[in-house]
Amino acid sequence: MDDRFNTAAGWVLGAGIIALGASIVSGMYFKADKHAHVEKPGFFIQGEAAEGGEAAGPDLGTLLASADPAAGEKVFAKCTACHTINQGGANGIGPNLWAIVGKPVGKHAAGFAYSSALSGHGGDWTYENLDHWLTSPRAFADGTKMSFAGLGKAEDRANLLAYLKANGGGPDFPAPAAPAAAEEAAPSEAGEAPSEAEAAGAMGADEPVAEAGAATAN
Repeated sequence: MDDRFNTAAGWVLGAGIIALGASIVSGMYFKADKHAHVEKPGFFIQGEAAEGGEAAGPDLGTLLASADPAAGEKVFAKCTACHTINQGGANGIGPNLWAIVGKPVGKHAAGFAYSSALSGHGGDWTYENLDHWLTSPRAFADGTKMSFAGLGKAEDRANLLAYLKANGGGPDFPAPAAPAAAEEAAPSEAGEAPSEAEAAGAMGADEPVAEAGAATAN
């Protein structure tokens, strides 16, 4: 009994060793542990190309033309932890923002310790610069001390800009962008007969002009 058991166990163990060895050898031969580089993928998953994320909306001038300072005051509530906007208001974590529109970037509030990224930026706080800043302060001035992530909605930024202008004034809003030029003449609808004036003009253009002195037919 013991001899048969030992023999069977030996066969089972031997078969297992052989199977393991064969697996290792075949894996090494076929390189099963490595991912083959596919020169041409079998199929493609189609999707929208990422070109600037969301579709472009109205231009800044158009948004400012309908901006609401009262709505901008509600947006400014997010800023009150760091900024004051009343005339003569004290600087806080951020500078006082009274009459900031149109003033030099990083130099508006006397005595405030601006970051070098902002004080050395140059230019003025135009509506375009303020819109860029409010979208992403770090993108506008890399290295700024302002930790605010930005306002993602263009309408919120426009309303806030209107509120800033209402508190201290500023230059006029930029004009809305001109709409795309319409085609000079729309094509005639299929089957529509030309007017008499158009027909006369066409005939005149196609008809040859007689040279001076040429004989006329009777």
